[in-house]
Amino acid sequence: MATKGASVKPFAQFDAKQDAEALYGAMKGLGTNEDTILQLLTARSNTQRQQIAATYKNLYGKDLVDNLKSELGGKFETIIVGLMTPPVLYDVSELRAAIKGAGTDEHVLIEILASRTAKQIKEITATYKKEYGCVLEDDIEGDTSGHFKRLLVILMQASREEGINAGCIDEDAQALFEAGEKKYGTDEDKFITILGNRSAEHLRKVFDQYMKTSGYEIEESITRETSGSLKNLLLAVVKCARSVPAYFAESLYYSMKGAGTDDKTLIRIMVSRSEVDMLDIRAQFRRMFATSLHSMINNDTSGDYRKTLLLLCGGDDH
Repeated sequence: MATKGASVKPFAQFDAKQDAEALYGAMKGLGTNEDTILQLLTARSNTQRQQIAATYKNLYGKDLVDNLKSELGGKFETIIVGLMTPPVLYDVSELRAAIKGAGTDEHVLIEILASRTAKQIKEITATYKKEYGCVLEDDIEGDTSGHFKRLLVILMQASREEGINAGCIDEDAQALFEAGEKKYGTDEDKFITILGNRSAEHLRKVFDQYMKTSGYEIEESITRETSGSLKNLLLAVVKCARSVPAYFAESLYYSMKGAGTDDKTLIRIMVSRSEVDMLDIRAQFRRMFATSLHSMINNDTSGDYRKTLLLLCGGDDH
């Protein structure tokens, strides 16, 4: 079921057998028709891609993803394989790679755990256990430390309060002020408890009140009062409480701005949000930056990789 803000929607005249045959034809013999592959797969929903893979296996006795991997390469291969992965498995494999590689990719932990819904986080933890036979929380606890670890663990509980508790808005804003700007040193635990447990709607009211109480935006105070991974995670939680599409628009912008492109982040967001809120992300991107997402991708990438990203983007906002 595609959402209103999705750039990739289910294909109306879907025929899994026809698509499987087209993909087989694109990879058969000498050379590969990359254009057929990227045009077809970006125009199907993930559910439809799974049906194509099952049909491909029945028709040819081969694994479609394995065949794609052997025919494609580089960033183009990475994005196509990402599109062929069911969304929850995609998140789980990204988290696993972030923990199990050399060092910890804290950026991935922050992005996924701060932005996913409670339902998605519950699915992620259950799928992680099923796939790897171990508990995601244990793996993250073993790989992180201190206040950063504590907030990640709270987010993994996926048990935020619901709705707005009007009686607590002033109290929460005052508590955040006293935990940071008002005192020498910072009471990180207070920030973690309030930002990790309250609903997004409630937090937006708290941020407005905080501005009145302290004269600062909460993001300014977090930047001044905390540092490192904890600062990045607290800021991600605040930004996602304000607007998840705006959070991703900013992440996409900084993945391409400056020298070199952070292709891992670019691919992860374009793949994971194309069927969720890519149109909203695009609109926010245009509002926040002096360019469109489409033109930035166009300027920062090349080849079949660029074509795939532009199709997932779903159009330009001049």
